Amino acid sequence: MGEFVKVAKTSEIDNNGCKRVQVNGEPVAVFNLDGNYYAIHDVCTHAHASLCEGSIAGDEVLCPLHFASFNIRTGECTGPPADEDVKTYQVRVNGENLEVEM
Repeated sequence: MGEFVKVAKTSEIDNNGCKRVQVNGEPVAVFNLDGNYYAIHDVCTHAHASLCEGSIAGDEVLCPLHFASFNIRTGECTGPPADEDVKTYQVRVNGENLEVEM
């Protein structure tokens, strides 16, 4: 089991929005989907772009470069040109703080 690290406040991420953070040198995208928080590795497995800069459609994020899609909840790659999943991180809400397990 990893250590939880504070990455943001709940008020910093709009509903159906994303915030890019660095945690222990790793780029992490933290999403707010209707008040539920999820975190994935913030680099597309195809073109190394920031997924946090992509568009959100339902529970998927589209890479801003070539529109590969990933499930925000599971990290599963759901559309080409990427064919590898992204890593997910456990998120917990501690008061108004968001913490990611690394």
